[in-house]
Amino acid sequence: MHTNSTVRHTPFYLVLLVLLTALAGPQPSLALEKTYRNTIGMTFVLIPAGTFVMGSPENEAGRDRHGGEEQHTVTLTKPIYMQSTEVTVDQWESIMGKPLIGWRRGAGNMPVTRVSWNDCQKFIEKLNARGEGVYRLPTEAEWEYACRAGTQTPFSWGDKIECDKAMYGNKKGSGACLQYLHTLKLDAGKPAPVKTFAPNAWGLYDMQGNVWEWCQDWYGDYDLEPVKDPTGPSEGNHRVRRGGGWASKWYDLRSANRAYSHPSNRIKIIGFRVAREAL
Repeated sequence: MHTNSTVRHTPFYLVLLVLLTALAGPQPSLALEKTYRNTIGMTFVLIPAGTFVMGSPENEAGRDRHGGEEQHTVTLTKPIYMQSTEVTVDQWESIMGKPLIGWRRGAGNMPVTRVSWNDCQKFIEKLNARGEGVYRLPTEAEWEYACRAGTQTPFSWGDKIECDKAMYGNKKGSGACLQYLHTLKLDAGKPAPVKTFAPNAWGLYDMQGNVWEWCQDWYGDYDLEPVKDPTGPSEGNHRVRRGGGWASKWYDLRSANRAYSHPSNRIKIIGFRVAREAL
């Protein structure tokens, strides 16, 4: 009788490892899905880990009207899922069970507004209680990285603002884009339904314009040394908001622009989107 030499000379611990692996069954893939959708219809896009230059160059038009845009290198060491749109009225009502101030039921795909930073935390707490992942507001660095989508221009689409790129600069009865909004049958006195304008290169809608978006961080000066996964100051008086809104000036929509509000403020121009941990 002939004995197979491969089996005869295989170390016992390797044979045992193969048997245990087989008994354990198929192993989950380490690959992350590019998109994710939860049970209330919130969709998320996988944003890869990476390094980028946060802030704006000194010669960028519209820079420093709020201050604090000094350029510095930021590395985000983990991927994250970013909500593809701002949180909508329907999504808010699915979690909180009642409409917001100023919105009637059935507002549907309109982004929620008049939500304070504190209100957002209550929404996120209830969302996390559903057991579908770990949700939170994005950090300011994560927000700008996702907004830029690999660009270093003032806007994710290029150097100049255009009416067909974002909802901005409008008030009831006035504004640079009134004629364009009329063609879309949009009301200049409030935000547009989410996904009205094209997404950025990473598939995120309304990162610039429509409504301002809360970030997790306290507002404060940047650490100008190269940093990894910054989360902002440990304390403060105001929370960061980003992106500009439908009534904002063009320079507020720049990727690097920073603004802030007290975390208890409920303002008609501020909404939010959430992030979901990927790992």
